[in-house]
Amino acid sequence: MENKYLKDEVVRISGVDPKKCMRCGKCTATCPSFDEMEYHPHQFVYMVESGDIEPLLHSESLYKCLSCFACVDRCPRGVEPAKLVEAVKLSVIRQKESNRLKADDIAKYLDSDMPQQAIVSAFRKYSK
Repeated sequence: MENKYLKDEVVRISGVDPKKCMRCGKCTATCPSFDEMEYHPHQFVYMVESGDIEPLLHSESLYKCLSCFACVDRCPRGVEPAKLVEAVKLSVIRQKESNRLKADDIAKYLDSDMPQQAIVSAFRKYSK
């Protein structure tokens, strides 16, 4: 897919205007998965805005986002980084056979230290 097409598709799916971002980093500062992510929420927004989406399609950061929407709540400009992450992830899933996990695979990743929110989020994302 062409970058311009990908950018337009991600923006359309998410309903987010990445140009509103002023790169203050508050979304990243509040992200509980910050340490685990290759691309942090504010970087995600910037990469979508600039059309540099190809690296995001192959990034583990897509699967580290908890979809907790802490970044959305914290943003002073109303940019919603989590929605952009979900839109990029949906673009990956829509590519034939590109889904990273199947619902049956989730059980082997569970442990007693995993937050319940992550478990519910995983079932929601991968059981479609």
